[in-house]
Amino acid sequence: MTDDGDRAAAMLDEIAAVSEPGAGVTRLPFTAEHARALDIIRGWMEAAGLVVSLDAAGTLAGRLEGPPGAPTLLLGSHQDSVREGGRYDGIMGVLLPILAVEKLRERGIRLPFAVECLAFADEEGVRFPTALIGSRALAGRLDPAVLDMADADGVTLRAAMEGFGLDPEALPQAARDPGGMLGFLECHIEQGPVLQVENQALGVVTAICGIERHGVTLTGEAGHAGTIPMALRRDALAGAAEIIGEVERSARETDGLLGTVGALSVAPGVVNAVPGEVRMSVELRAPDDAVRETAGAAVHRFCGALAERRGLAVTARRDYAQPAIACDPQLTATLADAVKATGGAGLALPSGATHDASAMADLCPVTMLFVRCRDGISHNPAEYAAPADMGAAVAAIAGFIETLRPGQGA
Repeated sequence: MTDDGDRAAAMLDEIAAVSEPGAGVTRLPFTAEHARALDIIRGWMEAAGLVVSLDAAGTLAGRLEGPPGAPTLLLGSHQDSVREGGRYDGIMGVLLPILAVEKLRERGIRLPFAVECLAFADEEGVRFPTALIGSRALAGRLDPAVLDMADADGVTLRAAMEGFGLDPEALPQAARDPGGMLGFLECHIEQGPVLQVENQALGVVTAICGIERHGVTLTGEAGHAGTIPMALRRDALAGAAEIIGEVERSARETDGLLGTVGALSVAPGVVNAVPGEVRMSVELRAPDDAVRETAGAAVHRFCGALAERRGLAVTARRDYAQPAIACDPQLTATLADAVKATGGAGLALPSGATHDASAMADLCPVTMLFVRCRDGISHNPAEYAAPADMGAAVAAIAGFIETLRPGQGA
């Protein structure tokens, strides 16, 4: 396992150099860096004995054929990064399954199904105001309207894809037949500290959290900080502070709920004036949609009571919602057994971040393997996964593939 991990680390070092200039890794979709990355990934796939193709969404697939009429197991993740990100997020989940399949081929293992290793073009949604392009296309759920979305330079997604040698009109042909899919496994760094705290190299994901976001505006009355008595103030920021405290209290006291106030705008925003208006965000995540939605409704009720008590005008609007995705129980149990076979505990945990697996769930049953990342740091040049942990992941993925049988998915 250590040899597999050391090899993976060296390969990830090589592809990390395929980046825009600057700190960390910046590799955006349908760019020169993307093209160079595909050349490297194609080499990985061909070295593993896979037959390589590129679909209309820019997803690179390496296929190991199975018996006639057999279903296909899909494995993979995304090649793109955030700006000045790390060298593991996404791309590690492209490489490790390739190494696992290569390992099985070297052992002469003949599988009762076909296997495809995938490298999606765009999961992060950094260049264009959309995300999960490749996985949504594969699942047949890509909205054609996103082709007219433009990047910061005014280049539309359609034009970028055409400039990359792709045919956007052929995107419907990228959709796979759900009846022919056995399932999808995505391997990813955890992007959190749980595995490190539990001293586990690997974790098995139970669900991808649902997300909802609320825009809250509090309107009071701005005034001179030295002349308005405290009892007479209609301080919008003081009201916002109560909401922040309530979001944190609710999340701490509700199992599985994550609550964040990450954006705050204060007016007039000067040192000697009582704040008259605050605009703020409230984001809630949970692996159980009922828990998340109940918390969102509670935030709205709290805002209503706060407005009356403090003499403020408070509006709260839910402006985004994404349902939770449960990982397939049978695939996940098989993955947990494979992790245990490597000496791990098979620790189960939810994913608070969105992944390609969330879109692939519209196509087939999904499961996810997390790899420990140091201090939970991600989307950062300091992102790090140890070679030994990656070696354990290669062994677990190989074990999962070897023991999986058609019909085990939902």
